[in-house]
This record gives sequence, structure tokens and C-alpha cells, in this order.
Amino acid sequence: MIATSGKPSSAFFADTLAVYLQRRVLVVMFLGFSSGLPLALSGATLLVWMTEAGVNLGTIGLFALVGTPYTVKFLWAPLIDALDVPVLSHRLGRRRGWLLLSQLLLIAAIIFLGACDPSVSPLVVAAGALLVAAASATQDIIVDAFRVESLNENEQAAGMASYVAAYRVGMLASTAGALFLVSGLQSFGFSHHAAWTGGYVVMAALVLIGVATTLCAAEPAKSAAVDAVHVRENAWQRVVEGAWGAFSEFLARDMALVALAFVILFKFTDALAGALTAPFVIDLGFSRNEYAAIIKGVGLAATLVGGFAGGFVARAYSLPASLWLGGALQAVSNLGFSWQAVLGHNVGWLTVAIIVENFTSAIGTVIFVAYLSALCRNPLHTATQYALLTALAAFGRTYLSSGAGFIAEATGWAWFFVVCALAGLPGLGLLAWLQQRRHFDGLAPAKN
Repeated sequence: MIATSGKPSSAFFADTLAVYLQRRVLVVMFLGFSSGLPLALSGATLLVWMTEAGVNLGTIGLFALVGTPYTVKFLWAPLIDALDVPVLSHRLGRRRGWLLLSQLLLIAAIIFLGACDPSVSPLVVAAGALLVAAASATQDIIVDAFRVESLNENEQAAGMASYVAAYRVGMLASTAGALFLVSGLQSFGFSHHAAWTGGYVVMAALVLIGVATTLCAAEPAKSAAVDAVHVRENAWQRVVEGAWGAFSEFLARDMALVALAFVILFKFTDALAGALTAPFVIDLGFSRNEYAAIIKGVGLAATLVGGFAGGFVARAYSLPASLWLGGALQAVSNLGFSWQAVLGHNVGWLTVAIIVENFTSAIGTVIFVAYLSALCRNPLHTATQYALLTALAAFGRTYLSSGAGFIAEATGWAWFFVVCALAGLPGLGLLAWLQQRRHFDGLAPAKN
């Protein structure tokens, strides 16, 4: 079942490492930083600012709704696939024109949000946060399409591993980095509001890393075929036909519905466990600081290493074999938390469990995204189809895992995580069904 490269191990390792230094992969990595940066600015970091400003908890809780653009971004993805940005698309190309526009809007939105005062008008702050989330979600749509279209098949997993690592660094910059910056500005005599405004302005300036990357990048070669279509058809006709075509073209494929079910279920084992990992840890008597230190420290490191390990696995093995390995590892890793429930308050084992879970989850994520990328083969519909597939993948995390608390109450913590491990079996069953019917033939190049 496993197809390896056949190269001497030293040559294969050198070839695997070299792919991360390819210009296209490095471009995707820096775009990953630009994508990860704004998420916390309309989320966790903003909530800290609002709490310090004395905003009531009820209002703060409602701010979870500003993340809506990330879950419904597929609704405007057809516009990005079908329309060109005046002037920018002509000068930079179809994808880069949209990418630069989204980044400029993101910079403006972050500065606007930083200029708001939560203690004066939370409603205006909400509007600013919504603008940041919308611009950020739009950038994500384009970066995903750019990555899928610009990387060769054998670079997709490495590109995603680099993207995930840089995305995490971007998130770290806009959480811990932003908070340290605000504290530093206050120590230099800035008022509370001025320090937060300054912090957000600096975060907006960091988006220039993405802008510089966009200007230095090359437009994907696949854009040329789309440009020919754009010349022949009316713009809004392309939007309608593109939205319909993205659905119909995918659903017309053999075993399309089974593939969509697999997309929903592959990460369900992670989603179910992740819904209650933090409450489980706190319930065992660990402090918030203990949990945060492990998650932000060794947990983050394990995620980064796991991402690159996933890129290695995807290059070493065939796509279905990689999915088998990633799916099995992310399911079995939940059993570490079952043993934690037996041990109780044990910091050493919690560290091991978190490392294993983060490492294996990152492997599964990189391989899974390589599969999603392989499904988006038509450059006319890349942004729309990828946005739809990621929305389906989020279905398990958002809705199927919503009953996790009831399961834990009925089974207890030890058996709950056993159930989470077993929740990976339906996805693996569909994987076996798809592999048997040769679904993966043609999705990715065979290993030599």
C-alpha cells in the first residue's frame, strides 16, 4: 500500500529539505504569516483590550460573532474567481491583484480598529472587528487559491507545512507579541488607549510583509488559461456561471458525495477531542497557567515540527497511504488523554499527551490539506471549491462535535477520549472505500 521514492535515503532527505527552499514554497510561507496575523486582532487580543477597558462580559461574549466571515467566506469566493480587480489585475495578474487589494484593505481595517475606543463605543469596535475579519477571510480565500495553483503537486504538502508554521508565528505575533508591545508602550508613558492604538498600528505594518511577498511573487501559470475565458465573457455572467460551475463540476465527478463525506469526517476525531480538551485539563486540577505554558510552549513546537513531518510523509508516500498514516495517528493520539484521566494531575504526562496530540494532528492536517488541494484542479473554480471544502471540513468541528459534553457526562473522561479515538474510524472506512474504487488515481503523481 505504501509507495516510497526509491532514492537513497540521504538523497531523499536532501531532496525533501530542498523543496522548502523553492521560491514558490517560500512565497507561500510568507503569505502564511500574513494570513495568521489578523485572526487574533479581531479575536483573543481584542477581547483582552475590551476586558481591560471595562466592557461588560455579555457584550464581550457577543464578539464571537465577528468571526462569521471566516465560516461563510465561500459566499463571495465566486467573485474572486470570476472578476478581475481594475488596474491591479492588469498590472500584477488575476490572483496577485486580488491579493494586494485584500492586504491593503486589511491594513486599513486594522488601523481603523486600533483607533476605536472600546470604552466609548463597543458598537464601532464591533464594526471595525468585522471589517478586519472580512478582509482577513478574503485574503485567506486568495492565498489558498494562489497556493493550490502556483505549487506543483509534489510541493503542495511542503507548501502547506511552511504555511502552517508561518501562520502560527503570525498568530503568536498578534497575541503574545501584541500584548508585550502594548505593555512596553505603556511603560514608556503612553496612555492605555494610545498604547493599544500603537500596538494595532504596528500589527497593521506587519501586513506589509505579505504585501512585499505579493509584489515579489510570480502569478500562477494557470491564470493564463483563465484570462482567456475572462476576455470572452461578460464579468457578471462569469460570476453566475462560475458559482454554478464550481458546484456542478465537482458534483459531476465520480464518488463526489463520498469524497465530501470523507472531507467532513477525516478530522472529526480531532474536533471531538478538541472541543473539551481545555475543560478536561482544568477539571483535573491543572491551573490555567500550567495549561497555557504547555500549549504555548511545547505544544506550539510540536505543531510546527509535526507540520514539517507531514510534508515529509506526503513526499515519501502516496496520497492514500499518507492519509492512512495521518488519520490513524491523530485518532490514536487521543488515548494519551484517556491515560491522563487515569493518572489525574500529572504535569509530566500532560506534557507528553499535548506533544503527541499536537504533533500527530499537524501531520494529519498537512496531509489532509494536500488532499483538498488535489481536489481543486480547475483554475476557473479554485477559490470557490477550496473555500467550500474547508467549510465542509469545519462542519465536524463546529456542529458534529457540539454534543461532546453530553458524551463526556455519560462516559467519564477516560472513556470519552476512547470514543474520540473511535470517531476516526468512519473517516478511515470511507478512505478504504475511496481507495478501493481508485478515487486517488490522477489526484497526485505516483511516487517513483
